[in-house]
Amino acid sequence: MNLDIRDMTLDETAMVIDYFYSSTVEQLDLMGIDPTRMPTRPVWSHLFKSLYETPVAERAVLMVVWQLDGRPIGFSSCDRIVRGSHANMHLHVTAPELRGRGLGTACVSRSVDLYVERLELKRLFCEPHAYNTAPNRALQKAGFRYVKTYKTVPGPMNYHQAVTRWMIER
Repeated sequence: MNLDIRDMTLDETAMVIDYFYSSTVEQLDLMGIDPTRMPTRPVWSHLFKSLYETPVAERAVLMVVWQLDGRPIGFSSCDRIVRGSHANMHLHVTAPELRGRGLGTACVSRSVDLYVERLELKRLFCEPHAYNTAPNRALQKAGFRYVKTYKTVPGPMNYHQAVTRWMIER
């Protein structure tokens, strides 16, 4: 079993769009996503194209793909980046049959290492929906520390919801 965590290519960003568009309304709700707030596929593709036209050191978002034996099984992204200080990460296991097997925890740990090294971070935060137990457990097992649970609108595709803030320091 070979687990590989690496930078996502522009071509691979289609899997992100496909993941969200193939998710059920219930799955999107568990992630706190309002389907009416998702960009259309062409708009989303254009946003990724613009992101990847920006030099890596200047990008507002860093994306990584998680592969198991050469097959993509998930991804992570890092945003709200303050280089040399802190950022926020997001995580998604896209292969439903592999959820609950500890792979998310391993992928999160390796993603943290990548983000900390590349962005010279001291702290990394993650704020999954408070009622989505899988990412909350994975973060705890990966060494993140519970900070608080509060209500917010975490991003442009989200509705107002309870999130759990986790933090890891290096």
